[in-house]
Amino acid sequence: MAELSTLARPYAKAVFEYAQASGNLEQWSAVLAVLSAVVSEATMQKLLGSPELTTQQQAATLSDVCAESLDDKGRNLVQLLAENRRLQLLPFIREQFDALKLQRQQSVDVELISAQPLDQGQQDKLAQALARKLERSINITTSVDESLLGGVLIRAGDTVIDGSIRGRLTKLAEALNA
Repeated sequence: MAELSTLARPYAKAVFEYAQASGNLEQWSAVLAVLSAVVSEATMQKLLGSPELTTQQQAATLSDVCAESLDDKGRNLVQLLAENRRLQLLPFIREQFDALKLQRQQSVDVELISAQPLDQGQQDKLAQALARKLERSINITTSVDESLLGGVLIRAGDTVIDGSIRGRLTKLAEALNA
Protein backbone atom coordinates (compact mmCIF):
# COMPACT_ATOMS: atom_id res chain seq x y z
CA MET A 1 0.00 0.00 0.00
CA ALA A 2 2.82 2.40 0.84
CA GLU A 3 4.34 1.70 -2.57
CA LEU A 4 1.13 2.67 -4.37
CA SER A 5 0.91 5.88 -2.34
CA THR A 6 4.50 6.67 -3.26
CA LEU A 7 3.78 6.09 -6.95
CA ALA A 8 0.63 8.23 -6.75
CA ARG A 9 2.31 11.22 -5.06
CA PRO A 10 3.83 12.89 -8.15
CA TYR A 11 0.57 12.56 -10.09
CA ALA A 12 -1.47 13.97 -7.18
CA LYS A 13 0.96 16.84 -6.74
CA ALA A 14 0.94 17.67 -10.46
CA VAL A 15 -2.86 17.60 -10.66
CA PHE A 16 -3.10 19.70 -7.50
CA GLU A 17 -0.66 22.31 -8.81
CA TYR A 18 -2.50 22.50 -12.12
CA ALA A 19 -5.91 22.71 -10.41
CA GLN A 20 -4.69 25.39 -8.05
CA ALA A 21 -3.11 27.44 -10.84
CA SER A 22 -6.28 27.25 -12.92
CA GLY A 23 -8.56 27.87 -9.93
CA ASN A 24 -10.40 24.56 -10.35
CA LEU A 25 -9.68 22.71 -7.10
CA GLU A 26 -13.30 21.72 -6.55
CA GLN A 27 -13.80 20.61 -10.15
CA TRP A 28 -10.68 18.43 -10.08
CA SER A 29 -11.67 17.00 -6.72
CA ALA A 30 -14.99 15.94 -8.24
CA VAL A 31 -13.29 14.47 -11.34
CA LEU A 32 -10.89 12.46 -9.22
CA ALA A 33 -13.74 11.26 -7.02
CA VAL A 34 -15.64 9.92 -10.03
CA LEU A 35 -12.56 8.32 -11.60
CA SER A 36 -11.58 6.77 -8.28
CA ALA A 37 -15.05 5.34 -7.69
CA VAL A 38 -15.24 3.86 -11.20
CA VAL A 39 -11.75 2.35 -11.04
CA SER A 40 -12.53 0.84 -7.62
CA GLU A 41 -15.49 -1.15 -8.96
CA ALA A 42 -14.69 -4.87 -9.26
CA THR A 43 -15.96 -5.20 -12.84
CA MET A 44 -13.92 -2.18 -13.97
CA GLN A 45 -10.83 -3.51 -12.19
CA LYS A 46 -11.24 -6.79 -14.02
CA LEU A 47 -11.73 -5.01 -17.34
CA LEU A 48 -8.81 -2.62 -16.88
CA GLY A 49 -6.60 -5.48 -15.69
CA SER A 50 -7.34 -7.56 -18.77
CA PRO A 51 -4.25 -8.23 -20.87
CA GLU A 52 -6.46 -8.21 -23.96
CA LEU A 53 -6.92 -4.42 -23.80
CA THR A 54 -4.21 -2.04 -24.91
CA THR A 55 -3.48 1.02 -22.80
CA GLN A 56 -5.33 3.15 -25.35
CA GLN A 57 -8.38 0.90 -25.09
CA GLN A 58 -8.22 1.06 -21.28
CA ALA A 59 -8.11 4.85 -21.39
CA ALA A 60 -10.94 5.00 -23.92
CA THR A 61 -13.08 2.63 -21.82
CA LEU A 62 -12.58 4.62 -18.63
CA SER A 63 -13.12 7.92 -20.46
CA ASP A 64 -16.35 6.60 -22.01
CA VAL A 65 -17.71 5.45 -18.66
CA CYS A 66 -16.88 8.80 -17.05
CA ALA A 67 -17.65 10.92 -20.13
CA GLU A 68 -20.08 13.28 -18.36
CA SER A 69 -17.54 14.11 -15.64
CA LEU A 70 -14.44 14.55 -17.80
CA ASP A 71 -13.28 17.50 -19.83
CA ASP A 72 -10.24 17.41 -22.14
CA LYS A 73 -7.81 17.80 -19.24
CA GLY A 74 -9.45 14.92 -17.37
CA ARG A 75 -9.22 12.70 -20.46
CA ASN A 76 -5.55 13.68 -20.81
CA LEU A 77 -4.95 12.55 -17.23
CA VAL A 78 -6.67 9.22 -17.91
CA GLN A 79 -4.61 8.78 -21.08
CA LEU A 80 -1.36 9.57 -19.24
CA LEU A 81 -2.15 7.17 -16.42
CA ALA A 82 -3.10 4.43 -18.89
CA GLU A 83 0.09 4.89 -20.93
CA ASN A 84 2.13 4.54 -17.74
CA ARG A 85 -0.02 1.62 -16.56
CA ARG A 86 -1.08 3.59 -13.48
CA LEU A 87 -4.88 3.64 -13.66
CA GLN A 88 -5.06 1.58 -10.45
CA LEU A 89 -3.47 4.55 -8.66
CA LEU A 90 -6.52 6.79 -9.10
CA PRO A 91 -7.91 6.15 -5.57
CA PHE A 92 -4.50 6.99 -4.09
CA ILE A 93 -4.14 10.05 -6.31
CA ARG A 94 -7.54 11.24 -5.15
CA GLU A 95 -6.65 10.65 -1.51
CA GLN A 96 -3.42 12.62 -1.76
CA PHE A 97 -5.04 15.37 -3.85
CA ASP A 98 -7.75 15.81 -1.20
CA ALA A 99 -5.11 15.91 1.54
CA LEU A 100 -3.22 18.64 -0.34
CA LYS A 101 -6.46 20.55 -0.90
CA LEU A 102 -7.40 20.37 2.78
CA GLN A 103 -3.94 21.44 3.82
CA ARG A 104 -4.10 24.43 1.48
CA GLN A 105 -7.61 25.51 2.43
CA GLN A 106 -7.28 24.84 6.11
CA SER A 107 -7.60 27.71 8.50
CA VAL A 108 -6.47 27.96 12.06
CA ASP A 109 -8.10 29.64 15.03
CA VAL A 110 -5.68 31.98 16.76
CA GLU A 111 -6.17 33.43 20.21
CA LEU A 112 -4.35 36.70 20.91
CA ILE A 113 -4.05 37.53 24.59
CA SER A 114 -2.65 40.97 25.27
CA ALA A 115 -2.08 43.24 28.24
CA GLN A 116 -4.12 45.99 26.58
CA PRO A 117 -6.81 45.86 23.89
CA LEU A 118 -5.41 45.61 20.36
CA ASP A 119 -6.74 47.93 17.67
CA GLN A 120 -7.81 46.56 14.29
CA GLY A 121 -4.55 47.56 12.59
CA GLN A 122 -2.46 45.63 15.12
CA GLN A 123 -4.72 42.60 14.76
CA ASP A 124 -4.42 42.73 10.97
CA LYS A 125 -0.61 42.95 11.08
CA LEU A 126 -0.42 39.97 13.44
CA ALA A 127 -2.90 38.01 11.32
CA GLN A 128 -0.87 38.61 8.14
CA ALA A 129 2.39 37.58 9.81
CA LEU A 130 0.81 34.43 11.25
CA ALA A 131 -0.84 33.55 7.94
CA ARG A 132 2.57 33.67 6.24
CA LYS A 133 4.26 31.66 8.98
CA LEU A 134 1.56 29.00 9.35
CA GLU A 135 0.53 28.98 5.67
CA ARG A 136 -3.11 28.97 6.72
CA SER A 137 -5.95 31.44 6.80
CA ILE A 138 -6.30 32.91 10.26
CA ASN A 139 -9.40 33.39 12.43
CA ILE A 140 -8.51 35.70 15.32
CA THR A 141 -10.12 36.04 18.71
CA THR A 142 -8.70 38.52 21.19
CA SER A 143 -8.78 38.84 24.94
CA VAL A 144 -7.10 41.02 27.55
CA ASP A 145 -5.02 39.75 30.49
CA GLU A 146 -3.48 42.63 32.43
CA SER A 147 -1.16 40.25 34.30
CA LEU A 148 0.93 39.96 31.10
CA LEU A 149 2.26 43.49 31.82
CA GLY A 150 2.87 44.06 28.08
CA GLY A 151 3.33 42.23 24.81
CA VAL A 152 1.15 39.46 23.50
CA LEU A 153 0.58 35.73 23.99
CA ILE A 154 -0.43 33.87 20.82
CA ARG A 155 -2.08 30.45 20.80
CA ALA A 156 -2.56 28.82 17.38
CA GLY A 157 -3.52 25.17 17.76
CA ASP A 158 -0.60 23.43 19.46
CA THR A 159 1.71 26.39 18.89
CA VAL A 160 2.17 28.95 21.65
CA ILE A 161 4.24 32.09 21.10
CA ASP A 162 4.87 33.95 24.32
CA GLY A 163 5.86 37.51 23.50
CA SER A 164 4.64 38.87 26.82
CA ILE A 165 6.77 40.71 29.35
CA ARG A 166 5.60 38.30 32.06
CA GLY A 167 6.84 35.37 29.93
CA ARG A 168 10.20 37.06 29.36
CA LEU A 169 10.59 37.81 33.07
CA THR A 170 9.79 34.18 33.89
CA LYS A 171 12.45 32.96 31.43
CA LEU A 172 14.97 35.41 32.90
CA ALA A 173 14.23 34.22 36.44
CA GLU A 174 14.65 30.59 35.35
CA ALA A 175 17.99 31.41 33.72
CA LEU A 176 19.24 33.24 36.82
CA ASN A 177 18.19 30.41 39.13
CA ALA A 178 19.74 27.68 37.00
